[in-house]
Amino acid sequence: MVNHPDSKERIQVYGLDMETGKKLRTGVIFGGRSGEHEVSLMSARSVLNALDRSRYEVIEIGISHSGEWYVGEGVLAAFENRDLKRLQRAAVLPDPTRNELYQMTGEQNGASMRLDCLSELDVVFPVLHGTFGEDGTLQGLLELADLAYVGAGVVGSAVGMDKGIFKDVMRSHGIPVVDSRIILRSQIEKDIQQAVRLAEELGDYPYFVKPANLGSSVGITKCQNRSDLLEGFLEAARYDRRVLVERGLRNVREIEVSVLGNDEPQASVPGEILPSREYYTYEAKYIDGTSGLLIPAPLSAEQTGRVRELAVEAYKATDCAGMARVDFLLDENGNIYLNELNTIPGFTGISMYPRLWEASGLSYPALVDRLIELALERKADRDRTERRYTTEG
Repeated sequence: MVNHPDSKERIQVYGLDMETGKKLRTGVIFGGRSGEHEVSLMSARSVLNALDRSRYEVIEIGISHSGEWYVGEGVLAAFENRDLKRLQRAAVLPDPTRNELYQMTGEQNGASMRLDCLSELDVVFPVLHGTFGEDGTLQGLLELADLAYVGAGVVGSAVGMDKGIFKDVMRSHGIPVVDSRIILRSQIEKDIQQAVRLAEELGDYPYFVKPANLGSSVGITKCQNRSDLLEGFLEAARYDRRVLVERGLRNVREIEVSVLGNDEPQASVPGEILPSREYYTYEAKYIDGTSGLLIPAPLSAEQTGRVRELAVEAYKATDCAGMARVDFLLDENGNIYLNELNTIPGFTGISMYPRLWEASGLSYPALVDRLIELALERKADRDRTERRYTTEG
């Protein structure tokens, strides 16, 4: 079991005392301009159900596929039903003096449009997977607005999101990763045969071809031959300008560890994925729910200790905060490779991140509470940073 202090011991919530009865005004953001938009809605449903409304004043904020922000009554339900007509447009401004969410009123394309304050925000809980949500862009806006938010900052989010850069950072820290290389979409479009030759320098098939900046198995192809590789390039290049080609391992086991914390992160017990398909596809993760989960993973004590240790090392190496799910590959010879670090992991009812914490002694509602506390802690630490430099004399 992982040790977690009682909430009352931690809840001097950095300028906000949740024991006084004041509700924390909590903006939950979901949707987004990403191939993982629908996954985000599923995760958001679980998070919203877990938030204790006696402690939190919850404001639902949806971002459409085209990037518009929306507020109103029943935002998530409207997004799930793909009917946004009754919602109102909204915005957060990059103004550190106003920790507010604004509603747009009037003619949105004309001079009469205005912004009216809808609510102040104490903390933001992004439940946005993929680009423009998990990659540091939203985090940059929230930093400019001087808002507390759940999860990693700009650097941790960006590095965790880009699979190519992430693997380079892991290599620099001596953390084992599978051989891979990045090929640009422009290279594929200019000379796809040359792109194939670059990929095949990694060695024998199979390969995995992935968008460098996406998750939830969107755009991934397992390539057994050159024909598969050509198709895989075209599929991955739909979703990103950077395409990762990774050497495939045979008879591989997929192990995952959940990490929680800021400067002193803790790792959960590890779990193992038993894919119902050839690999852990989008459908197996979120649609049919047929993949098996073994919690805890059937590993030796040495292997368990090693994956938990590597998960925390990777978390610290990327300056992660709040949460991350760290994914490993275990080959037939027992070699451990760190595969990915997801800074906003899936939060659905069948997602590994919360289930691993439940197995480690932290319930889903308590996990959500802890993530909000960590966000406020991180904000308080950020507020200690000097923003001006003056010289004496």
